[in-house]
Amino acid sequence: MNTRSITLVALSIVVLILLASSLYVVNMTEQIIITQFGDPVGDPVITPGLKIKVPFLQTVNRFDKRFLAWDGERNEIPTKDKRYIWVDTYARWRIVDPLLFFQRLRDERGAQSRLDDIIDGATRTAVAKNELVEMIRSTNRPPEDLQIDSDEESAILKEIEKGRDEIVQEIFEEASKKVKDFGIELLDVQLKRINYIESVQRDVFDRMIAERQRIAERFRSEGQGEAARIRGERERDLKRIQSEAYREAQEIRGKADGEATAIYAEAYNRDPSFYTFMKSLETYEKTVDPKTTFVLTTNSDLLRFIKNAP
Repeated sequence: MNTRSITLVALSIVVLILLASSLYVVNMTEQIIITQFGDPVGDPVITPGLKIKVPFLQTVNRFDKRFLAWDGERNEIPTKDKRYIWVDTYARWRIVDPLLFFQRLRDERGAQSRLDDIIDGATRTAVAKNELVEMIRSTNRPPEDLQIDSDEESAILKEIEKGRDEIVQEIFEEASKKVKDFGIELLDVQLKRINYIESVQRDVFDRMIAERQRIAERFRSEGQGEAARIRGERERDLKRIQSEAYREAQEIRGKADGEATAIYAEAYNRDPSFYTFMKSLETYEKTVDPKTTFVLTTNSDLLRFIKNAP
C-alpha cells in the first residue's frame, strides 16, 4: 500500500470520527441541552430526530419529557392538636423548562433532593396548621350504624372545616409555586398514608381494646340478666303448669275415688256376703303365690272361705 492510500484511509477514519462526534439522536421522550465547556449553548432541543453539534467541544445533556415520580420519606409531624403522626407523601412532576432546570439543578438527582425539601416543607406546614381530624376526613357525612363509645372516636367524628382534600390542595399549591423557579411543573401531590407514631399507636390500640372490652362486658352483663329473666319466667311457668296439672289430677282422682266408693257401696248393699267373698279372692290373688308362707290361726278371717270350702 502506497503513501497516498494510507493517507486516504486515515482521512476517512478522521471524517467518520468527526461525523460520529457531531451527530446525535433525540428520542421522542427526551429533551436536550447542549453545553460547551459546561455552559449551555443555544435553545433546548425538543423535537425528535438526528441533530448536529460541534464535535468534541459540545456535550449532549438528556432530560426526560415524561411524567416523573417523587416518593417522599415517611415523616413524623405533630398536628395542631399535638397528635404525632407519620405522614407519607408522593407526587408526580415533569421538566417543562430544561434550560432553567439544567442551570438550577443540573440533573434529576438534584431535582429529587430539592423536591424533598419543598414538598416535605409544605406538608409539615399544612399538617402543623390543622388538627388530626382535618387530615383524615374529607367530608362531614355522618357514619352509619356507628356507636361512639370513646373520646378518641368522638374526636375523630367531630365536624371538619377543610378536610384532607383541601389540605392536600394547599400543599400542592404551595409546592407548585416554589418548583416553578427550577423549570419544574408539579402535576399532583397526594398523601399516601397517615398513621400514629408507634408510641401513640400503642396507646390508642390499648384504649380501643379496653373500650371494646368494656362494651363486651356490658353486653355480656345484659345478656346474663336477660338469661336470668328468661330462666325465672320458665321456672314460674313450669311451676304454674305443674300446679294446674296436679290440681286437675287431684280433682280427677277424687272424682274417680268417689265413683269407685259409690260402686263399692252399691255392690255391698246388694249382697254383702258375695261382696266379702269377692274382696277375699282379690286379697288371695294379690298376696298368695307359690313362695308365700303364712302363719295364721285356725280362726283367721283371711282363711275363712278356704276353710269352709266344700
